[in-house]
Amino acid sequence: MAWVLLLLAGLLETAWAVGLKFTEGFTRPLPSLLTAAGIAASMVLLSVAVRTLPIGTAYAVWVGVGAAGTALLGILLLGEPATPSRLFFLALLAVAIAGLKFTSQHGEQPPLGQDALETSEAPDPWVEPQAWSVV
Repeated sequence: MAWVLLLLAGLLETAWAVGLKFTEGFTRPLPSLLTAAGIAASMVLLSVAVRTLPIGTAYAVWVGVGAAGTALLGILLLGEPATPSRLFFLALLAVAIAGLKFTSQHGEQPPLGQDALETSEAPDPWVEPQAWSVV
């Protein structure tokens, strides 16, 4: 489920990135509102996905989906050039995104909970600093 949420977050990133073009510097109210909503929704979905996915993998996939989707929509909707070299590098980006997904060592991990904190060797970062002192 986390991978589906991450893909949706990446697609929303594509939507808000393209939406920026239509905000005209956030001077047009409706496109600006829709773009801001897309940013917020994309971040919320990313934050839910990283509860169980490794952050490095999830963030890279999120950025990659957003970048590839934005470049493709630029070509398809906004008349940006579709040169062979540009399409080649977009294909490489797609391969990299798929590779990160399929080589993710742990896939989905259980969320970090109280049990994990209690058995951890590292000090809990939310504990008052004086609790860490060794005297």
